[in-house]
Amino acid sequence: MQVFSDALCALGEGPLWHPERKQLFWFDILGKRMFSKGDSGGGGWQFEEQYSAAGWVDRNTLLMASATGFWRFDIATAKQERIADLEADNPVTRSNDGRADPQGGFWIGTMGLQAEAYAGAIYRYYRGEVRQLFDRITISNSICFAPDGRNAYFTDTHSRRIQKVALDAEGWPDGDPEVFLDLRTEELNPDGSVVDATGNLWNAQWGASRVACYSPQGQFLRAIDVPASQTTCPAFGGSDLSTMFVTSAAEGVHEDEAGMTFFARMDVKGQAEHRVIL
Repeated sequence: MQVFSDALCALGEGPLWHPERKQLFWFDILGKRMFSKGDSGGGGWQFEEQYSAAGWVDRNTLLMASATGFWRFDIATAKQERIADLEADNPVTRSNDGRADPQGGFWIGTMGLQAEAYAGAIYRYYRGEVRQLFDRITISNSICFAPDGRNAYFTDTHSRRIQKVALDAEGWPDGDPEVFLDLRTEELNPDGSVVDATGNLWNAQWGASRVACYSPQGQFLRAIDVPASQTTCPAFGGSDLSTMFVTSAAEGVHEDEAGMTFFARMDVKGQAEHRVIL
């Protein structure tokens, strides 16, 4: 892993490779900022509240999730338009990990500002509708999807278990979640995840300075070291989707590269991030 951007994030999160712009977007939740870097240029945006994740709608538009809502964001003008609320009446919570699903929806998790026990939930935005999928979540993370769109993954980091749930044809959960990966014995903290083109799940493990890879059956395959202990989320990108990007967090640690965003060329390819249908 090498440094992709030395912009320091107190809590880096939500890396998104825009497949049309060939550009990475990511957030510093606590700093209320979004950054970008890539073939279409780079930049930074400052917001009035905490934003944490985004999906792409078209070349010039993102769907972004904040502490209070879902927003249509024009990349060129920075114009924002609220399109739906997200726990807007709950001052205790904010958004956290999120990702677009293969059916055009967008999943987003919430959590307490101080990681209050069971204060968060996981929601799905789909064609104008916002529906709560799972509740009693302490730290929502690891939202990602199998290449065939038939399964979703998520975790409550506090539980140290990544869950797997079947999806129906429209991308809604079909049945109860089951444990995909139990990391309690190893005392590992699952943070953000992404699934590659072959179905392997790559999980950033907070406090462990690594991103670990697991087969679709939950078998550990390998791990990649990251030069920051508080890794938060991986994403695949680059011209051929074989570059892995990893965000990290600087808050609470004294490390030279904590809070920076990293990259590495890989011998596997990721999925192109799915388009959100508003």
